[in-house]
Amino acid sequence: MSSNIDAGRPFDFGRTSSDYARYRDIYPEIFYRKIAEKGLCVNGQKVLDIGTGTGVLPRNMYHYGAEWTGIDISAEQIEQAKRLSEAEGMNISFQVKAAEDIDFPPESFDIVTACQCFWYFDSKTVIPRIADILKDDGILLLLIMEWLPYEDEIAGESEKLVLKYNPEWTGAGETRKPVHIPDIAYDYFELTDHEEYDINVPFTRESWNGRMKTCRGIGASLPPAEITGWEKEHKKFLQMNAPENFTVLHFAASATLKKKK
Repeated sequence: MSSNIDAGRPFDFGRTSSDYARYRDIYPEIFYRKIAEKGLCVNGQKVLDIGTGTGVLPRNMYHYGAEWTGIDISAEQIEQAKRLSEAEGMNISFQVKAAEDIDFPPESFDIVTACQCFWYFDSKTVIPRIADILKDDGILLLLIMEWLPYEDEIAGESEKLVLKYNPEWTGAGETRKPVHIPDIAYDYFELTDHEEYDINVPFTRESWNGRMKTCRGIGASLPPAEITGWEKEHKKFLQMNAPENFTVLHFAASATLKKKK
């Protein structure tokens, strides 16, 4: 685990899987539509989603017609991904597999996607493997969506409360920026497109509390008693400072990288 993330403090999103499945499926339709408008993850394409979590990206883009496979290191997350996709009659292959252990045959996929997760991977291992399993002119699509704590009061105060319980959490203080691309990526890919835009994401008090609870700094890393303490304080804050329905300002960004010949 990288020492640059939460000073090396262990985390496991598998601990949050039930709540993750309930509260982390928050990307508005425009997030997916912008991907499809680029001609990506649509009918006739085979797509691998790495760090898929509960399968948010494959499930929400399923109706665009691509053939999806999703992998994640957490068995609990994959269990939820399978449950949710099967309930909707979706034919998506989900597998428990770390990104560093990608072992699909060469040229298996048209596109590899990574949403809200690429910084967790060992890029020196993962990038060459991605290039190997992509077809000629294949695409690596990196995606993020982050709240803006310096512009949105509810986000900012919620973030401060996470830091109160977990001062080592490095997920705070996001600002608008392009997707970070590790240097090694340019040995195998060329950047062909990037996009950044703002989104107002709707929440209720319950769903925002659930979203924050399932972040790396709380549900994925703290002991149960501290999670309970944080949740009590956060709910009190929302009761006093937020209407029942509100939006939180986020920015979203994508980077499209094409495999070099």
